[in-house]
Amino acid sequence: MADNVNNPPHYNQSGIECIDAIRAALGDEGFKSYCQGNAQKYLWRHNYKGKPVEDLDKAIWYITRLRNEILKEHSKDEDTHEF
Repeated sequence: MADNVNNPPHYNQSGIECIDAIRAALGDEGFKSYCQGNAQKYLWRHNYKGKPVEDLDKAIWYITRLRNEILKEHSKDEDTHEF
């Protein structure tokens, strides 16, 4: 069965994940805004499409991706500090 939250098959065409192409096109700040916006979208409409748990899982997926991006930035910042 397809995993429509973590790895939707319709988002992987020609060997590249759509999310990776979007990340490359938007850069760091744009991608973080994209993740935030998508999380808000799925939270907003979770009661209206007939699959509320799936939409909430998608919101969590985008929040987690945003969190990981921010953690990655903070990790880089800590690596550049000299003691």
